[in-house]
Amino acid sequence: MPDARRILVIKHSALGDFVLALGAFKAIRTHHPDAHITLLTTAPYADFGRACGWFDAVEVDPKPSLFQWRAWLGLRRFITRSGFERVYDLQHSDRTHAYFRFFGRAKPEWSGIAKGCSHPHRNPARNAMHTLERQAEQLADAGIPTTPTPDLSWLDGDLREFDLPDRFALIVPGGAPHRPDKRWPAAHYGTLATALCAKGLTPVVIGTNAEAADIAAISRIEPRAQSLLGRTSFGQIVALARRAALAIGNDTGPVHLIAAADCPSVVLFSRASVPTQTQPRGAVVTVIQRDALANLDTGTVLDAATAIARAS
Repeated sequence: MPDARRILVIKHSALGDFVLALGAFKAIRTHHPDAHITLLTTAPYADFGRACGWFDAVEVDPKPSLFQWRAWLGLRRFITRSGFERVYDLQHSDRTHAYFRFFGRAKPEWSGIAKGCSHPHRNPARNAMHTLERQAEQLADAGIPTTPTPDLSWLDGDLREFDLPDRFALIVPGGAPHRPDKRWPAAHYGTLATALCAKGLTPVVIGTNAEAADIAAISRIEPRAQSLLGRTSFGQIVALARRAALAIGNDTGPVHLIAAADCPSVVLFSRASVPTQTQPRGAVVTVIQRDALANLDTGTVLDAATAIARAS
């Protein structure tokens, strides 16, 4: 149905998942060039969705709790009364399956895995697939034959406020605060920072306030490391990635941005994640996994980084 007039795309969070969905977003727009396409997402990614240029409208899903019935009613009215003829559910959650049931018997065409939807992703092994291949197969089942890799060519940022060295390595020591098992210890990052300096690469460390303690620890170990704590937008992270010789980081959202911008990246995984399903994708991505990241030695990471670093 390439000529559908009104389409809803649902994708909530987190950042890494949103970045991995960029190829699907572009594929949907390419397949429906004349449609009015709305993205339903969460607040942190609304501006991101508006900036990419593939949507005519972006709506924020408040994701109400069970007892916020007024919010649920408002959400239901928006979803069922906006005249959507097709829905692409790229979230596949219990919440979005409830949205499918909002419609009662008069359901629009629906691509996803909600029971009874018109265009289901039929592969029973879908949960073992990497997100990119899973989304591409889902869209193929809905009649979209080709899904590109995530495209960040439209995203950029102004770096003039940063006094950047000529040659630097991006360091991303953060991760979800409730998942400390996905973080390589800050002391290891500090030792790595010193080793990078010895190779002529200034470590430039990025993160949010949730990473303040880790970034401070890295700076104590290696004072030459440059901290951009709390100072980088999504666009600036991509711009930094385009200039950096390489990046090293945990399995976290900003690393997905960096890798998708084709910065050579070393990504560190613990047993808490499955790289074959969720790893960042880009031109050059090296994955190192240990059951416990505390057992990953600095030398192994340094060797992997040195092997992929861009020449000056």
